[in-house]
Amino acid sequence: MTKLEINSAEDMQKLGASLAKTAKPHDLLLLNGDLGAGKTTMTQGLGRELGIHRPVKSPTFTIVREYREAKMPLFHMDFYRLENDDLSSIDLEGYLAEPGLVVIEWPQLVMNDLPDEYLQLTITRVDDSWDSTKRVVEFNAHGKRNKEWVKDALAEYNR
Repeated sequence: MTKLEINSAEDMQKLGASLAKTAKPHDLLLLNGDLGAGKTTMTQGLGRELGIHRPVKSPTFTIVREYREAKMPLFHMDFYRLENDDLSSIDLEGYLAEPGLVVIEWPQLVMNDLPDEYLQLTITRVDDSWDSTKRVVEFNAHGKRNKEWVKDALAEYNR
C-alpha cells in the first residue's frame, strides 16, 4: 500500500488535480477519512483540474452533485448521511455506467454495490489537533488500471 504525506490544504488540492489529470472515464475513486480530513478539499482539486468553474461543494446534504460541464463529467457523492433505505433513490449503477469520474465520500454503505475495480484513498490526520493540516493519504488500488492510476498520479504530483 502506498502512502503520501500531505502538509497543507493546497497540497491536498494538488493531489486531487494530479488524480484528475491522470483519470480516465469510468474511474471510481472512494474517499475515506474522518470529518474534516480533506475529502472534499481533494475533490475541489479534482474539479478545478477538470475545468469546473463553479464551486465544488460537499454533497453531504444533497448526496450527489453532478458537474457535467467538466472535461470529463464529475459525479461527487457523499453517503455520510445516507440510510440503507435511501440507497434506492440514487441511481448508483447509472452513474457508474456514465463516461465520467465517480468520487464517493463515505462509501462503506455501498461497498457491496460497487464494481471490483476502484481506487480507495484513506485520509488520516497526522496529529490530533483539529487545525493541523498535515495528513497521510493511503492508496489502495483494486485492479490493474487503478494501480497504473496511482503510479501516474503520484508521478504527476511529484513534478
